[in-house]
Amino acid sequence: MPFDTSLAARVRDALVRTRGVTEQTMFGGRCFLLHGNLLVGVWGDGLIARLGPAGAEDALREPHVRAFDVTGRPMRNWVVVDPDGIDGDAQLRAWIDRAVAFVRALPKK
Repeated sequence: MPFDTSLAARVRDALVRTRGVTEQTMFGGRCFLLHGNLLVGVWGDGLIARLGPAGAEDALREPHVRAFDVTGRPMRNWVVVDPDGIDGDAQLRAWIDRAVAFVRALPKK
């Protein structure tokens, strides 16, 4: 399934002022990295977000959120936020901010 290019543009716009962000294609989607660490991405029509163990566990209790599973085995520390959960720019920004808070604590690559 191709990734949603308009969602990728919204993510790119939300991260434009964040230093150390790069992009690359991964998992069949468009991913954004912060200082070499995966941060968020667009997979199909959803946002994948790296939130860490506690953040991902908490997020899975929220509406429109599910485990990120590409191979039949969910990726720990990651979630997918479905389109209804990122419809507004404020919603999208909130998910990105949660991912940035976690990834900024990781060592730079």
